[in-house]
Amino acid sequence: MQVAVVLALAGGAMAPVAATARSAAPRPTSVDGLWRMEGYGAVLAIEGGRMREYQTTDVSCQKGFSARRTAPGEYQDADRTLLTVRRDGARRATLHASGSAGDRQLRRVAELPEGCGTAMPKDPVTAFDVFWQSFEENYPFFAAKGIDWHAVRDTYRPQVHADTTRDELFAVFSKMVKPLHDAHVAVVDGDHRFYQVRPGTTVPSEKLDTKVKNHIVRRDLGGKKPREFASGRISYADLPGGQGYLRISGFAGYDTKDPSYAAQLAELDKALDTVLTPARTASLKGLIIDLRVNGGGSDALGLHIAGRLTDTPYLAYSKRTRYTRPQPVPVRPAKGVPRYTGPVAVLTGGSTVSAGETFTQALIDRPGGTVRIGEATQGVFSDVMERKLPNGMAVGLPNEEFLTRSGRTFDGAGIPPHLRTPVFTKEEFEKNRDSAFDEAVKVLRASLPSHD
Repeated sequence: MQVAVVLALAGGAMAPVAATARSAAPRPTSVDGLWRMEGYGAVLAIEGGRMREYQTTDVSCQKGFSARRTAPGEYQDADRTLLTVRRDGARRATLHASGSAGDRQLRRVAELPEGCGTAMPKDPVTAFDVFWQSFEENYPFFAAKGIDWHAVRDTYRPQVHADTTRDELFAVFSKMVKPLHDAHVAVVDGDHRFYQVRPGTTVPSEKLDTKVKNHIVRRDLGGKKPREFASGRISYADLPGGQGYLRISGFAGYDTKDPSYAAQLAELDKALDTVLTPARTASLKGLIIDLRVNGGGSDALGLHIAGRLTDTPYLAYSKRTRYTRPQPVPVRPAKGVPRYTGPVAVLTGGSTVSAGETFTQALIDRPGGTVRIGEATQGVFSDVMERKLPNGMAVGLPNEEFLTRSGRTFDGAGIPPHLRTPVFTKEEFEKNRDSAFDEAVKVLRASLPSHD
């Protein structure tokens, strides 16, 4: 499952920051020192060209990712995520992770939290307490989903003891989070992984993507294969009547040899430059954007595409955690390239996940007209926090809300369509139908000005 690129997912095996970072007085222009990441349960220790994350709760402190300085104020982790720190006065700074939408706010602190300098016990009970506390402090959707997390602890903690096996503990954790039905929640122990999608939806997969792609080529495109880009994750075809069809199956994996955001962005721009030419943007009478099987990836890549679809800046969404104010995330018109500003039909379904959903949300207030057709998206928007547990297991959980201009969120239920149609059901395949595609063609045709 692909998820939005997030700082907390970064890994690495570099040495921890030296203990002198606790008391060393940094130079006024330096980012060295200790920084609390507001709303994300972490402290960053920066010293000697290295950055070390400490993942914290009220009951724990665990070493997280490491990164190495590549330029003043810039650090790169083992996954080649670029982390940029910018000072904002003596005690404030911002952190930006390449591929993410928005920034993290940093506040200088005098010392690491208690316990960060010692290893935690690895027994099952301690692992349980860190697991529960990580959700207690960071998961924002318990009330909306009707889950009493304290009652969950009261039910399952008595089942965990010193002799509980890893398999038994994994099963307990999985049962605890199963009622959340949240595709951004995962329990991980090596190759053993538990996660689930919203009931009634299907996990995006290579098998499903291939089946859908073949159906679209045969049925919607008359057997003519579209032009493919970005390792096959983006495809485009001109349709009769001057319409265009743009299919995006993910916002990651565009350059399979280089995982960096810069490489993914370069591949995306190659695709967009080929598709949105001056001639096509001038003549296009409507654009269908198909996100019905989209496994997510980088929110920033979605914002980049949205910038090719407007001449006017506007709010994509705002992000907040339980501890931070909403941070506006804008769509800015792309500079120096052709932009298409005509009507757009976005096709979505339950297999539209994560960055596929944030891109859909970024088009809600797009000037020029955007209609959503199909079924509701999966309902997971946040970046994913990865929390290490003392016994070597890990958990992924979302901690952000993505807000519309009016303050609405779509977590859980997903973004609803304007026009509801079946999406890749058994009957649609068996009867050679694609109701959402047909509806989009009809809607875009109807949006053309009348010449009567």
